[in-house]
Amino acid sequence: MFAALGTRLLHALDPETAHRIALLALARGLVRRDATPDPPILAAHLWDRVFANPIGLAAGFDKNGLAIDGALALGVGFAEIGGVTPRPQAGNPRPRLFRLSEDRAIINRLGLNSDGADPVAARVTARRRRDRPLGVNLASNTDSTDPVEDFAQLVARFAPIADFLTVDISCPNTRDGQQFLEPKALARLLARLTAVPARKRTAIPLLVKLSPDLEPERLARLVETALEGGVDGFVATNTTRARPSDLMSRHGAQAGGLSGRPLLARSTATLREVYRLCQNRVPIIGVGGVASALDAYAKLRAGASLVELYSALVYAGPGLIGRIKRELATMLERDGFATLAEAVGADHR
Repeated sequence: MFAALGTRLLHALDPETAHRIALLALARGLVRRDATPDPPILAAHLWDRVFANPIGLAAGFDKNGLAIDGALALGVGFAEIGGVTPRPQAGNPRPRLFRLSEDRAIINRLGLNSDGADPVAARVTARRRRDRPLGVNLASNTDSTDPVEDFAQLVARFAPIADFLTVDISCPNTRDGQQFLEPKALARLLARLTAVPARKRTAIPLLVKLSPDLEPERLARLVETALEGGVDGFVATNTTRARPSDLMSRHGAQAGGLSGRPLLARSTATLREVYRLCQNRVPIIGVGGVASALDAYAKLRAGASLVELYSALVYAGPGLIGRIKRELATMLERDGFATLAEAVGADHR
């Protein structure tokens, strides 16, 4: 995955093996740390937390929190690990991860493979770096008889040790991964989660991750339901089941969630609509297809307060993070913004 590890060598391996090797290298400190100070204009202040810059690692990059300190050392402003399930589960059969190199994209149908809450929570607690916020993406077990209680258990487990929690209601790769994409079901879920004592005690921000494949009417109903249910923000968006007609890779027809460059326009359009529906009531993390400072800037102007990436690192390596930060700071200054917050939602004004 990373240039410092030898991108060509890693790309000669199957994607899942290459990813494991990259995480192992990060965990052992074998990838060079980015100690360059962040431009002050990139700082964000959200949910009573300080983000030195708005660029984060998306959920799926480090599902089990194996390399938290190493990942944060790449220069990101924050990271989100997971999805984490209460009990360990293996996920879907292999092969389940595919590089679409010609399209700068990835298709995954991992199926929420997870070590389970206990070992992941132990790694979150043991992390050394506390200067960069850490989010945890939560998901129910695929064989669960009570998914609402799965999420409640996870909120109770991670609320005291994380900086924000994301309720993943939009996973496209499991049988029941999207069962809460109905307003009534989502309302029941949020009523339970906001009542979890650990969440009340810590006031940890609770975010909902949305799908890019929702029709406008359902998206509007879900956003309003979530706001009424007391969420503190949204993540827009997850991967897509849709397949653009111009995909060039031979893997383009594989089942699973598509991420990377082909997702950029679709996810940004959803983000823009979520921002309009929210009317600036809660922050949004924009994710999907970000591979450059221009992409990140487009997400900010569309309404994102923070931006996550993952797939682009597979092709560009970790140096991409520093380039995005430098160029994004230049773009903000060029357009007359004194702070990052001034650019958020600029296209709506």
